[in-house]
Amino acid sequence: MDIEITHATVNERPVLRQLLELYQYDFSEFDNADLSSMGLYDYPYLDHYWVEQERTPFLVRVNGNLAGFVLVARYNYLTGQKDCWVIAEFFIMRKYRHQDIGEYVARYIFDQFPGAWQVGQITENQPAISFWRKVIDRYSLGDFQEHTLNNEIWRGPIQTFISPISPPHNGANA
Repeated sequence: MDIEITHATVNERPVLRQLLELYQYDFSEFDNADLSSMGLYDYPYLDHYWVEQERTPFLVRVNGNLAGFVLVARYNYLTGQKDCWVIAEFFIMRKYRHQDIGEYVARYIFDQFPGAWQVGQITENQPAISFWRKVIDRYSLGDFQEHTLNNEIWRGPIQTFISPISPPHNGANA
């Protein structure tokens, strides 16, 4: 299986927009979001990923086929500052789940951005909570903390850990 993780270019913005619609449809099970009058969920921060330096969009392909995306940003759920890396959004299409692709992608992303990380999940999304606890535990060799917030900034668990300066693996292809 060939897993490719690439920076999404501005020309790939329409592709990412389509994937975000699939993601938000899946996520509506947990956040109860409704469609706009145009029949879209419409992710409001998408354009920011090509104009703000602290945001980076990635596309994921498996065997050459689109399989998901990752949006990385700088933020700190605990303080509101922009001093940690966060997974703003993470999506692997259902067809590619439960094949260790998500863990591979997450580890690759963590390796690309050394330093402090926070990964949050909303309380209602129990599958995501289980996934991230497992992935971060393995990635950090158990050296992480979990905080639970319930305020206007965040509602749910947040795992915090440090990504090493020297990544253990260098390639984006499995």
